[in-house]
Amino acid sequence: MLRADELYAGYIPGVNILNGTDLYVKKGELIGIIGPNGAGKSTLLKTLFGLVPVRSGSVTLDGEDITNLKAHALVSRGVGYVPQTNNVFPSLTIEENLEMGAFQVPGRFKERFEFVCEIFPALRERRKQRAGSLSGGERQMVAMGRALMTEPSVLLLDEPSAGLSPKLQDLVFIQAQQINKAGVTVIMVEQNARRCLQICHRGYVLDQGRNAYMASGRDLINDPKVIQLYLGTLARA
Repeated sequence: MLRADELYAGYIPGVNILNGTDLYVKKGELIGIIGPNGAGKSTLLKTLFGLVPVRSGSVTLDGEDITNLKAHALVSRGVGYVPQTNNVFPSLTIEENLEMGAFQVPGRFKERFEFVCEIFPALRERRKQRAGSLSGGERQMVAMGRALMTEPSVLLLDEPSAGLSPKLQDLVFIQAQQINKAGVTVIMVEQNARRCLQICHRGYVLDQGRNAYMASGRDLINDPKVIQLYLGTLARA
């Protein structure tokens, strides 16, 4: 479904954050991407979503070359993206935030709203509340809900549990699974590595912008080298 081959990308001319990164995602998978700080995890998602230019390599979606397409063009092709921060319009209500995400599906707001509220029932109850007054966990629901309003076939989640309490982190992972079970392919970057690997079908470990390991989530959790090098410091990050 989504494939990235030998990606080199970065923010500053001449300085790469991704150094030959590969990624292959099948339809219906939930993929976890973990690694130390500065490994290029968030940069990979931003590159897939057209926010960081690809200097070398390619990205394809269902066989179509989408390398360096702009974000709006990717949304129209079924790619959704939820950034880690600044991911809601604080002055708008929950309902208005979701309406902002429904521009790609004109005339289908009610249908998509019902779909989103099946996963995030609290949004229905508080639909008239301004997003700026919400807690971190509630804002994350709004951000993911708005991305789902576009009816994506693949959803990119950048550290959705960051800054949340352990209880809310567990809820976010449950919701990511629900989104996936509803037919959406999910690619999730996470610092809570152990919890991420527990729910994902496959995981990628990035280090210095390169693929260090790739295996099923279960195999990565039980890999002695991954435990020693990554899970020991990331499990509680």
